[in-house]
Amino acid sequence: MNNELYQKVKRNYKAQFSGDPLMVKSAGRINLIGEHVDYNDGFVFPAAIDKSIMVAIEKSSEPHCKAIALDFEETYRFDLKNISKQMNGGWRNYLLGVISELQQRSLPIGNFNMVFAGDIPAGSGLSSSAALENGIVFSLNELFNLGLTKIEMVEISQKSEHSFVGVNCGIMDQYASMFGQKDHFLLLDCRNMKVISYKVDLGTYELVLINTNVQHTLSDSAYNERRTTCEMVAKKLGKKALRDASEHELDAIEKEITAADYQKALFVIQEIARTQRTVSQIKDENMEGVGKLLFESHAGLSNQYKVSCAELDFLVHLAKEDRAVAGARMMGGGFGGCTINLVKKDESQAFTEKVANTYKNKFGVACSIYHVALSDGTHLLN
Repeated sequence: MNNELYQKVKRNYKAQFSGDPLMVKSAGRINLIGEHVDYNDGFVFPAAIDKSIMVAIEKSSEPHCKAIALDFEETYRFDLKNISKQMNGGWRNYLLGVISELQQRSLPIGNFNMVFAGDIPAGSGLSSSAALENGIVFSLNELFNLGLTKIEMVEISQKSEHSFVGVNCGIMDQYASMFGQKDHFLLLDCRNMKVISYKVDLGTYELVLINTNVQHTLSDSAYNERRTTCEMVAKKLGKKALRDASEHELDAIEKEITAADYQKALFVIQEIARTQRTVSQIKDENMEGVGKLLFESHAGLSNQYKVSCAELDFLVHLAKEDRAVAGARMMGGGFGGCTINLVKKDESQAFTEKVANTYKNKFGVACSIYHVALSDGTHLLN
């Protein structure tokens, strides 16, 4: 646990409200492989990490709720009887979306005070949004004894993002943030929510995240467009989702769809298969095999699915040229954020220093380097 973050949130809560709040930690996540396939009912391989959102919460006797976002230095007062999506609401819509979903289920929540902050870089592809949603719903469930299961909370988080944030995300981010286990990756079947956890020993390798520190504005709209394309192709194939389609079946309708849509659907089919092959390589402790599949995944995301950008492609190119790196790819929705790199531990520092210098010279902005550990998911701290 990040004790500094914990103390910061609790200290600020006490300064504002003088109470003794519940404290909840909600984890960010990485995804080793299986990108953009969760909304196609595919298989993904994520893990919760030791970067998180910390929430302090307590019941209030005031006639309104009050939420303080320390990282934004913003305070929001609102009435539970008047919950609606806010234009350009930012973090407020994540909070209001969760409350709206609870109210639609007729779950009894009262007024509360909340303070939160995090150390998950926004726009990095580490799912700060899912961590915030999960932290809010978990906190409210504890505070008001709502009796929700973890899977119900995950579904509420996902639906709130659909309805109040406007991103038609799959289930992976919220699931990994909620259910993560220390030192484990989760092989998640996004159709039925069945999961197999794998305690992973990377041997002489470690995972290094490199944040481009850019986020291109078309990311949310492009995400929704990709989902619409996948659903259209699946329908044309007579399938529930692209998870059920083979390359051979896709080839049979190639002339009925655009070349761009064919490539996007082909990527999804191939990425689902790649994820399952990666798990086999993990079982065999073949990190070089895992790395090769990561490079293949990035090539598909960049050339077929078209969700990469110059900065991400440049970082993966640098990784591919370096003998210390078994594999690398962009991670998350795309158009910015992080690459995930499988790097030899004893050469990691030299690699990251070279990348930092080369990237700064190329783009004029600094990238950020993160070394992360696999962590437990959303949970109560007191």
